[in-house]
Amino acid sequence: MATPTVAANAYANLARVLENSGAGAGKGSEASGQSFASLLKDAVGSVMESGRKSDAQTVAMAAGKANVMDVVTAVADTDVAVSTLVSVRDRVIAAYEDIMKMPI
Repeated sequence: MATPTVAANAYANLARVLENSGAGAGKGSEASGQSFASLLKDAVGSVMESGRKSDAQTVAMAAGKANVMDVVTAVADTDVAVSTLVSVRDRVIAAYEDIMKMPI
């Protein structure tokens, strides 16, 4: 289970990403902001990087070079990142299904 601090950091990172990419929102022009595809690619890359850090911490702990608390924190960060990514995926799928149900 993620601690409130880990969750707050995840939401702060998400807000920072949205703030950086949302500067050109509403303009309808790809030149004024980041495209959805690149935003999605960055988000998935961030989750993958979090997983790599978690794996590295786990291997380091098995070798006796890392603190248990660091490993638990890294795993919790990864858990929050994956949960957030899955939630966003579910919302995108639901939005797509709603659009497909609209009459033309």
